[in-house]
Amino acid sequence: MPMKSNPALLLTAILLAAPAALYAQVSLATVVDLAQRNSSAVRMAQADLMKAQAALAQTQDAYIPNLQIGSTVGYSHGFPTGQPSVGSASMQSLVFSYSQRQYVKAARAGIDAANLSLKDAREQVALDASNTYIELDTVNRELAAAQQQETFTANLIQIEQQRNEAGIDSDLDLLNARLTAATLKLARLHLETRAATLAKQIAVLTGMPVGSILPDHASIPEIPAVTADEAPRSLPGTDAATAVARSKQFQAKGDDLLWKRPQIGFGAVYNYDSNLLNNYNNYYKNTTPNNVSFGLEITVPFFDFSLRAKAKQTAAEALRATVEAEEAQHQNDVQIATLSANLRELDAQAEVASLKQQISDAQLKAVLAQLETGNGAPTGPNAQPQTTPKAEQLARIDERQKYEDALDASLGLAKARLSLLRALGHMGDWLNELHGK
Repeated sequence: MPMKSNPALLLTAILLAAPAALYAQVSLATVVDLAQRNSSAVRMAQADLMKAQAALAQTQDAYIPNLQIGSTVGYSHGFPTGQPSVGSASMQSLVFSYSQRQYVKAARAGIDAANLSLKDAREQVALDASNTYIELDTVNRELAAAQQQETFTANLIQIEQQRNEAGIDSDLDLLNARLTAATLKLARLHLETRAATLAKQIAVLTGMPVGSILPDHASIPEIPAVTADEAPRSLPGTDAATAVARSKQFQAKGDDLLWKRPQIGFGAVYNYDSNLLNNYNNYYKNTTPNNVSFGLEITVPFFDFSLRAKAKQTAAEALRATVEAEEAQHQNDVQIATLSANLRELDAQAEVASLKQQISDAQLKAVLAQLETGNGAPTGPNAQPQTTPKAEQLARIDERQKYEDALDASLGLAKARLSLLRALGHMGDWLNELHGK
């Protein structure tokens, strides 16, 4: 595949060739693609698929005659202890077996399970990459708002110092302003730590240098607001467990038939004999150099406790795999119920945070309007006090804080929605939405 036709490979080559300090905005779809290519879980699932395909080929190839060629050249003296073969060739294969048919079905079910496990691994990596990417984008926006807050707080401290020197505000007001600045600094440091951790996680997921990928907010599509009321689609993880159980059941049936039903095999042997290095002719007359034998071998099990024990063992394994598949489905049902309950609460929290941010923004606009036009000298006992630059800075700090709270609430809602998408089997729709954006 040409590199120019694959954006992920092209980006990988550019970032690896560039200095580690290079920053570039990368879309969410590209990050997900890079993460799936780099994921050890995906690569192990691909290896399991290759192993399952080889297992199917092995069970089917039992019907194809094999061919072995060898030689046992050596000197002998006295009474011959074996056939004087200089060269030999043997061939054997399975002709008919009740068990082998079940083993082939088991191998095919194993391939189904491996394919589903690979799909499940890719979806899990896509979920992890999407969550990390969206969180990093959110934290970066919160960090920008926190830096603005610190600027407003510095202005507030300067204003408080002037008011304190003029005798308008007390030392306590100045201390409160400094406490606000210290609190916001701590919050900003916390956000910087989160951003650094998320950048490292993105680097581990994609295999790119730390800090080389910056989120592109415009590349994040809207997450569908699915609910548990929708019928769950087939989930690759639970379907894989079911396929494993089906494979174990076929294997158990094959082992059970192995000690109950006969099987037929084919065999052929060719030997080229020579008396040059032995005295075979002294004991056996009329030997010929070319000797061939072939025929069918019919095996009828009669009394084999080892085969019966093996059949019981694989039957127990099949039962366990069936229970594990049922448990996987039950756990997914519980996860759907839990996510649905959490989603309703997070949705309400996001709505409250959004309304608070809108109110705070409206209050800031009102303060700025009053500062611009003036509200006149207060008269009467119920008159509003004159708006001051101190009120402006407090309003700006509060608006930025409400903005950060709204971003945090939206992040929690987004993560819950993505997890529910995966639990309901809609992760493919999300991936299609990513690549179509």
